[in-house]
Amino acid sequence: MRIRSLFAATLLASALMPVHAQVAPPQHPTSTPYAGDLSIFESPGRAERLHVERVMDLLHITPGKTVADIGAGGGWFSVLAARRVGPTGLVLAEDINPQYIDAIRKRADNEHLGNIKPVLGTPDDPKLPPESVDAVLMLKVYHEIAHPELVLAALRTAMKPGARFGIIDRNGTGANHGLDEKILREEVERAGFNQVGRYDFTKDDGQDYFLIFEKTKVVFPVQPR
Repeated sequence: MRIRSLFAATLLASALMPVHAQVAPPQHPTSTPYAGDLSIFESPGRAERLHVERVMDLLHITPGKTVADIGAGGGWFSVLAARRVGPTGLVLAEDINPQYIDAIRKRADNEHLGNIKPVLGTPDDPKLPPESVDAVLMLKVYHEIAHPELVLAALRTAMKPGARFGIIDRNGTGANHGLDEKILREEVERAGFNQVGRYDFTKDDGQDYFLIFEKTKVVFPVQPR
């Protein structure tokens, strides 16, 4: 009887476990996170080439909002977002590289942007407070994430209801600084997000894709397409 009771309890615990915890994520190669010279992200005209103002419009980044820049590097996008949200808003500039966090802090001080908060994350956790952000952007970062199911779960917890999550990347194998759009979309949807937009304007040659997601109320497994 005791064995039967333990078996029943195990089945019940499994049934109550969140669905995303029961679904193994697809495995694919990842690129080594960039840790080099930050000046490559500061090329003249980059904002115009990426049409970053339109990106922020589509992510509903407006004055007073809180934005998470995941894999912020030297804070290039963080600065633009901080100017957009203004003094009543906040930008959480997250990166896993302590040297980049120091660079962001110095940059924010030099540009007198007190609404940028550097956040040192880990490869599996961006370390954002629960229900704290209105918009999230991963700019050419997703293909570097080795355990996307963990990062996505943390981001989902950090997003407020109605928050938008944007990913800009390009098609690739995962190991060549890009990831197949279909694989990325399935991973993100499996983690409890719903795609609400797709664009290809962030690079004039059309190589990049820009996907926008919102979190669903319940996490359901997504069947491979």
